[in-house]
Amino acid sequence: MIFLIRKRSLVYAALCAVLFAFILTVIWGLISNQTRAAVSSNGEFITWVDFNVPYKALYKAMKMDIDSQDKPVKLNWIEMLAYLAAKNGGNFKNYKDKDLENLAEMLNSGKTIEELTANLKHYPYYYEAYSAVLSGFLGEYEIEVPDENAEGGKRWERRYGLKAFSPIAKHFPYHHYDDFGSSRSYGFKRIHLGNDLMGQVGTPIIAVEGGIVEAMGWNQYGGWRIGIRSHDTKRYYYYAHLRKNFPYHKSLKVGSVVKAGDVIGYLGRTGYSRTENVNNIRQPHLHFGMQLIFDESQKEGKNEIWIDVYHIVRLLSHNRSEVVKDPVTKDYNRVYDIREVFE
Repeated sequence: MIFLIRKRSLVYAALCAVLFAFILTVIWGLISNQTRAAVSSNGEFITWVDFNVPYKALYKAMKMDIDSQDKPVKLNWIEMLAYLAAKNGGNFKNYKDKDLENLAEMLNSGKTIEELTANLKHYPYYYEAYSAVLSGFLGEYEIEVPDENAEGGKRWERRYGLKAFSPIAKHFPYHHYDDFGSSRSYGFKRIHLGNDLMGQVGTPIIAVEGGIVEAMGWNQYGGWRIGIRSHDTKRYYYYAHLRKNFPYHKSLKVGSVVKAGDVIGYLGRTGYSRTENVNNIRQPHLHFGMQLIFDESQKEGKNEIWIDVYHIVRLLSHNRSEVVKDPVTKDYNRVYDIREVFE
């Protein structure tokens, strides 16, 4: 009788092991299929990106990149994050800072990222995808800084670091949470493709990155909104629900060139109306979104790629543009200008 029970237990355990192995195979297949599906059928451009790198990893990688600039081995935060993604299948739920520290140790010992990623099949995909998201954020730039001994009380200073800005001006309060993918029902049922930053009406809205204004005007869903395309054309920044009667900085029009840190508009609660200039949003907030564009066919329509920017907004909070109000025009303007460094 005991032998029979043990035999049944062994059979049950074997079946469980087979089932577990099958489940793991299915899960890995789904991950692999998702990654393969990220490239168009003709293999020319990426068609899908799930950017889920947490703030902790973004900040750690950025700091390691910045701190390495005066050392023999210069680390690249995008390469490092893409390496981790290629290792973990794009799943950062178990991320630890030690993951990046171990990678940095290998790179500082003389190994190259090419050597470390030679057998990581999906590294090229993650590197291209993450570059599309982050390539405008970090680098060399010059910015004005206060100096009481300089003409005009300011001087130019060259820096390497975070050169993209928070979408909310310095000293203006706001709060947010990760609401990407939440349900929306006005007009038709859909998911939320951005991050809502709750704040006060009239709060100056800042250009996260330099680029060209591609869209301005009324949208039934977003109210007064503005869309700015990065200079490398990979990122389209969408700012919506701007202020009634005074949505934009007066200097702007479609085709205007803006710098990172410029004031582009003002927080409000317009939208959810076919009629222009209507406040139908209950709580004042900025809807901020980032669309990735690898091919112009993705600009509008069913092939659009929008990513979760919550953790990016958290990262950008480390660099906020200080502004001052013009008593004549009533517009806010940046206090300290910025300019690119071209070698």
